[in-house]
Amino acid sequence: MEKKRLLIVAHAPSPNTLKLRNATEKGARHPDIEAVEVVVKAPLDAGPEDILACDAIILGTTENLGYMSGALKDFFDRSYYPCLEKTQGLPFAYYIRAGHDGTGTRRAIDSITTGLRWKRIQEPLLCRGDYRDEFEQQCEELGMYVAASLDAGLI
Repeated sequence: MEKKRLLIVAHAPSPNTLKLRNATEKGARHPDIEAVEVVVKAPLDAGPEDILACDAIILGTTENLGYMSGALKDFFDRSYYPCLEKTQGLPFAYYIRAGHDGTGTRRAIDSITTGLRWKRIQEPLLCRGDYRDEFEQQCEELGMYVAASLDAGLI
């Protein structure tokens, strides 16, 4: 059986955001999930070829001045047109590490992914306010949910 590919593209500029990306990957690599290959990249290391080769994507970003990280925006800028006609319906989910409320960041990601016609498979995970360890558990659950859904053929 051919494995499906889950791409995780997450900006992790700090030890805490790296914990979130690692937790997302840990969930996606749950031992019960067998038919999913997980690829993790920083936004500046990922591009349209990675999107074209995946079956689902999880995005992760910090909230920077009420917007997504510049690195994730750069990833979208480089990938938008090469993927526009080829990735419609791509299942995706995302998390935001938000010092404030994450509203502007969410609006920006939703706007770009709506233009790409990607299919959001669950509400965005907003890790708001001061850092809490429970954010890692939530990211792990997000990774496991998306990978398990891909493994089961639900997405």
